[in-house]
Amino acid sequence: MPELYILILTVPIILLSLVVHEFAHGMVSYKLGDPTPQLMGRLTLNPLAHLDPFGTLMIVMTMLRGFGFGWAKPVPSDPRYYQNPAKGIVLVGLAGPVANLTLACLFGLPLRFLSMGFWPSALGPKLGFLLIQFFYTGMILNLGLAFFNLLPIPPLDGSRLVRYFLRGQAFRFYTQLERYGFIILFALLFLFNRPFSRFFSMLLDFGSYLITGFGL
Repeated sequence: MPELYILILTVPIILLSLVVHEFAHGMVSYKLGDPTPQLMGRLTLNPLAHLDPFGTLMIVMTMLRGFGFGWAKPVPSDPRYYQNPAKGIVLVGLAGPVANLTLACLFGLPLRFLSMGFWPSALGPKLGFLLIQFFYTGMILNLGLAFFNLLPIPPLDGSRLVRYFLRGQAFRFYTQLERYGFIILFALLFLFNRPFSRFFSMLLDFGSYLITGFGL
């Protein structure tokens, strides 16, 4: 169970991570010619424009277990404005996870330097430990958000990539599956919690190793 100061550190990281994720969706859609995100007030870094109360609560709850995933309010977009709608949907969908992976690298790089033996002498042990916890939490949270949103379960971002490669009856079936997406997600999180947690921990361990040189 993380201590209180770890949870206090987590709050601004959660806000930053969710806001950057949704802002990236909106900005890419806007750059592809869609004015909808701007008209709906989503091209902003103001957390109040993006946060979903239940999705944010889910992040806090899962962070108590050592990893974090959840969601914010989806950014509205209109693919009809894209020059290539099918490709544009994929690019917009991938923008959020890519933004979180970028944040994970930025949080993880200081840990990489520490693993190489670099430790500023001005840092006392308490401040040093606090910074390590801060960077580690930011890295794990953003890896969790990226990997969770890349799951090929509608309406998560990964489903947009899968849908791009489907044709005919497979495409229609996968599109209809979106109405059951949250049921599937809750089944994974609650009915199949243990195997899903093990699988997700393996992904986080692999991502952490790539960024920092060591696993969880």
